[in-house]
Amino acid sequence: MQQSSPPGAAPLPDMNLLPALDALLRAGSVAGAADELNVSPSAMSRTLGRLRRVVGDPLLVPSGRGLTLTPRAHEMQPRVQAALAAAVAALRPPREVELALLRREFRIRTNDGIAMSLGAPLLELVAREAPGVRLRLLPEGDEDPADLRTHVDLDVGELPDPLPHDVRNSALREHRYVAVARADAEFARGPLTPHRFAELPHITVTRRGRTYSVVDERLAELGLSRDVLATAPTYGAACFFALRTDALALVPSEVATEAARVMPLAILEIPLELPVATTGLAWHVRLDTDPAHRWLRGALARVAAEASPQTSAVTPSGAAGAAPAAP
Repeated sequence: MQQSSPPGAAPLPDMNLLPALDALLRAGSVAGAADELNVSPSAMSRTLGRLRRVVGDPLLVPSGRGLTLTPRAHEMQPRVQAALAAAVAALRPPREVELALLRREFRIRTNDGIAMSLGAPLLELVAREAPGVRLRLLPEGDEDPADLRTHVDLDVGELPDPLPHDVRNSALREHRYVAVARADAEFARGPLTPHRFAELPHITVTRRGRTYSVVDERLAELGLSRDVLATAPTYGAACFFALRTDALALVPSEVATEAARVMPLAILEIPLELPVATTGLAWHVRLDTDPAHRWLRGALARVAAEASPQTSAVTPSGAAGAAPAAP
């Protein structure tokens, strides 16, 4: 099949001739090349004729009872073998990535809560398995999925629904929210009741200034309301706010666990029936079968499975999970 070429350029030769040329140069005979490619000697003889016209050289000439390669054929042989090997490699399915040799930068967009709970374990895993990989964690902004087509390799967080048709996604883990407070606060010594929970000032995390959430809906069902003392831009900031006030900060349980390692914070269950949220991964379809990107997604899944926290929360009877968005 004659290959098309850009306007004004010399026409490309028929690339289907490449395997026959390689076989002829290696076998040094029409019969040997025909047997290798499972075609008849007459068909291979016709192909040799076409190759001679394309190359402008006889390639194989009589020598005694057989054929021998011309100088041009000898000169072409290593380049023909390399070209054929490159074409075969280009058309093969991607192989598993050699992690020890991988050199790649991944741009991951996520929130500070996920960075706090999964960032360090992920870096440890990368250092062990793929030391040439570099991670660039980007802060959440408008969370536009269109960014996955350009400068974001992976979104990690609570994903919008629906996603664009060219974005793939998978669940990473479920998470719930808890309340954190100063460990020496009087109200942190035991379980919270819904009334006590509503009476205390709250700190919530929002990047859009919203203060009403599913927590307010559940309180309203009980005839209660709450006072949002402050909103914080990040979960880490919310924990620091709670440390210096008499307020409850509502954060994911994995954030509470990490914060309580380094701050004198108590972790308390939210005494409301609230839905469990799902953290997911989202990526553009162009990266779906990329071996290195598949490894990164698998690495995050492994880290998330290992990092599932067991909070030391005081659990009141009847309390359940938490909200699918920052309460």
